Amino acid sequence: MPFTKLQFKPGINRETTFYANEGGWYDGEKIRFRFGMPEKIGGWVKKTNASFLGKCRALHPWVSLAGNKYLGVGTTEKYYVETGGAFYDITPIRATTAAGDVTFSATNGSSTLTVSDTAHGAVAGDYVTFSGAVQATGSITSAMLNQEYKIDSVIDDNSYTVLAREVATLAEITVDGQYTPTEVTWDGTTGAIGGSATVGAYQINIGLDTAIFGTGWGAGPWGSDGWGEASTATVETSLRLWSHDNFGEDLVFNIRDGELYYWDASSGVSSRAVALDSLSGATDTPVIAKQVIVSDRDRHVIAFGCDPELGGGVQDPLAIRFSSQESLTDWATTATNTAGQLRIGSGSEIVAAVETRQQILVFTDESLYAMQYLGFPYTFGINLISENTNIIGPNSAVAVDDAVFWMGLTEFYSFQGSVQRMPCTVRDFVFDDINREQSEKIICGLNSENAEIWWYYCSSDSEDLDRYVIYNYQEQAWYYGTLSRTAWVDRGINDFPIAAAPDGYLYEHERGFDDGSTNPPTAIAANIQSSPIDIGEGDQFMFITRVLPDVNFLNSSSGSPTATLTLTARNYPQTSDTGRTTDITVTSAQKQNQVRMRGRNVELKVASTQTATTWRLGATRIDLRPDGRR
Repeated sequence: MPFTKLQFKPGINRETTFYANEGGWYDGEKIRFRFGMPEKIGGWVKKTNASFLGKCRALHPWVSLAGNKYLGVGTTEKYYVETGGAFYDITPIRATTAAGDVTFSATNGSSTLTVSDTAHGAVAGDYVTFSGAVQATGSITSAMLNQEYKIDSVIDDNSYTVLAREVATLAEITVDGQYTPTEVTWDGTTGAIGGSATVGAYQINIGLDTAIFGTGWGAGPWGSDGWGEASTATVETSLRLWSHDNFGEDLVFNIRDGELYYWDASSGVSSRAVALDSLSGATDTPVIAKQVIVSDRDRHVIAFGCDPELGGGVQDPLAIRFSSQESLTDWATTATNTAGQLRIGSGSEIVAAVETRQQILVFTDESLYAMQYLGFPYTFGINLISENTNIIGPNSAVAVDDAVFWMGLTEFYSFQGSVQRMPCTVRDFVFDDINREQSEKIICGLNSENAEIWWYYCSSDSEDLDRYVIYNYQEQAWYYGTLSRTAWVDRGINDFPIAAAPDGYLYEHERGFDDGSTNPPTAIAANIQSSPIDIGEGDQFMFITRVLPDVNFLNSSSGSPTATLTLTARNYPQTSDTGRTTDITVTSAQKQNQVRMRGRNVELKVASTQTATTWRLGATRIDLRPDGRR
């Protein structure tokens, strides 16, 4: 009998049973498909050895007029601009005290400093920078006091504690994404230190890293219960999420359901961002929004889910406002500018807005709208595209030219002129194993080099983004794996896609073949497994005597790249392995392998755990011979 060529349909299919998926792939890890063939994904290396504080939830690249590459990095604790491999803290200051409003007290033998400041407004984990403190004697010097601190605990509205530390910049004591100061104990008399002229500059409060659900006053939608009644609804307390866009070489960004900020690139990376409404000439600027976008085509700054023009700072989750063209500060609607506002009529809140080449798609919790530039006198118009359409989180959609792809509550969708539900061969696998309480964390990223859309999500027993699912829009194939990333941006300004990890580092993906989070790099364990194949209708046993592996090691830098090809024979579907398994070590010089196996069907698996190695599987052939028995 001639050799049987083992070729399988691209993509992984978990919507059928293992046996019914004959001719297809059933499982895989850290693989992708190219021209119908499975291969190992690319590796990743650290973009820089510097790390950031908090969990990064947003990345935005742009270039200054001078040609400097910037990357906005929004975390749960800070907002940074990364350039030249260093992170520059531009987190806005929310309050600065008058001289003398801050006082310290210390206890002999302890590093804990109790800070008194009336109505400080801080929470544990906030950051404050002290200046003007003096200390003539003792182990804690004025230089130690006059630096940035992370608040250790809050005692009450008027006092909190910090841990005295050696003099160092915050960047110097940010190690692997953690605040790691060298503490100093006070060796003087217990009592007040620091003098009477200390000033405290408080950064905006840190945000939540994990969604919290609860009941009680304020939970649930407005009006769902009677006046004065405690709500029985369960409500999610928002995570610290950021949206951001560049206005020329400058940056506009905001905290979801929080204030809008502006950073002037010409002031340099040592300057902090400021509130947008604090800029000179600011008129009727929104002070709260869910998302901000700068429209590329017409240069309007657009705030979604913001306070209306006459709203007095009270958020309307369905309101949309836009500045006058080419202006950051002119938001008052007049007959002589193009500022204005719209309000969506369907849903209870705007969840996300995604800009394409021609329009901006606006998602509410139950509908989808298209926002388009019309020109004078209306500026923008908005049209309903689809009702009964949902999206699972604010960052779960991505634009690919004029198409948009997103994850819904139980389905995947695309918009290419109309909303379409995407057939997904791993739908149940994904949505049956997802932590919906942490759905706001879900991120969607484009890997254009490989025509892939990646969604990172929390598996059902995890509060961290630990799994991904990929749609390849050229192959129209789905596959998945395990990897923890919290933000993603495609290549373009940068040579490689960049992703943020929970360890406090940025990684360049599709670079090399290994996991560069360790030193030295470690191997990426990649594998793919087929469903079983059989002879005819599966009513005959077969002998397998030879295998001709077709594994290409591409540009592997290993001197002797290898992979393991495993054949498993079974007698009946869904039965456990009966021991008829053959592992073949495949090398670049491999010709054929003699094997001896018998079964009603056979499965194929390819795996690798070798550093400096990548592989692509072609059309492996096996010698199958019926043994005449049924």
